[in-house]
Amino acid sequence: MSIPFDHGGNVFAVARSLGVSPEDILDFSASINPLGPAPGVKEALLSTFDRVMHYPDNDADDLKLALATFHGVDPAHIAVANGSTELIYLIPRLVAGRRGLIIAPPFSEYAKSLLRAGWEIDYLELRPEEGFSLSLAELERRLGEGYDVLFLCNPGNPTGRLFPQGNVAEIVDLCRSRGPFLVLDEAFMDFCEGESAKRLVVGGGEGVVLRSMTKFFAVPGLRIGYAMAHESVIGRIAALREPWSVNTVAQVAGLASLADRDYMERTIRYVAGERDFLAAGLAAFAGLKPYPSAVNYILVEIRTGLSAAELKRALLKERILIRDCANFHGLSERFFRVAVRTREENERLLAALTGRLI
Repeated sequence: MSIPFDHGGNVFAVARSLGVSPEDILDFSASINPLGPAPGVKEALLSTFDRVMHYPDNDADDLKLALATFHGVDPAHIAVANGSTELIYLIPRLVAGRRGLIIAPPFSEYAKSLLRAGWEIDYLELRPEEGFSLSLAELERRLGEGYDVLFLCNPGNPTGRLFPQGNVAEIVDLCRSRGPFLVLDEAFMDFCEGESAKRLVVGGGEGVVLRSMTKFFAVPGLRIGYAMAHESVIGRIAALREPWSVNTVAQVAGLASLADRDYMERTIRYVAGERDFLAAGLAAFAGLKPYPSAVNYILVEIRTGLSAAELKRALLKERILIRDCANFHGLSERFFRVAVRTREENERLLAALTGRLI
């Protein structure tokens, strides 16, 4: 079966291909908070429904202020967007140049955004056998070849690898000395906020931190993301953004999500526990190697003759969807990614894997 669209979360297309309802699919392909949205989000949306008869606040000032308070930065250092993907596609217009270097394996939209704008792209591939570690010396050597922008995802997607703040600080300094604009994608950093390099980037220089509210706060259907950078960079982003790109409902959901600190703490505890459980369950299969993760998904390598595409097809017979990672640059057809879900759902995945890895 050929499924279109090269991302996780394509549950509607999969459901149509199987002739079932999307609710019948157990989706491990999209890495969304298993607890769902914060409890107050639904009530907030219902109570402010009448606002949809007005245009959205173009600058999302209330949400921007809430984000600034949450992160301890000035609102002038934040730009709210229609998901972090909107910001990724602004980068080629934000940065003067024509050559981009991408740390791989990467989120596919980095390359798509640059190629669509006519840029040349190269990759610095992190190796599975080295635990997807990044050599600063190798990065410095590659940057010496002359690049205008560097894309780095931390924690890595799909690897789950977290580069500690100290390591990222070295990369920030390297970019400032070597010249490329740093795009630091922290879409999943909410799960390990203490390692964020946001303050290093907003302090000055040519760079931006991209953040998403759709993963941790479980509202991917509403599309909320934001950038953190020096105010001069934020000003340029604001000038490039399309008007009213963040709708009223998304802004209200963002505010309600940020107001619930207990929900955030519960999410971090719950995901950590279930991630350990799922990783141990996956490691118990002789034919699987799960890689260490700091977030709510796990990258897994198949060590038997089975490909990820074959495993995906087999699991779809039980209406379980995983993310085949063969189309991530730098990964082979032996890699797949699974989200961390509830205990019952994680147990269902592990049971479904039994007997399919010979």
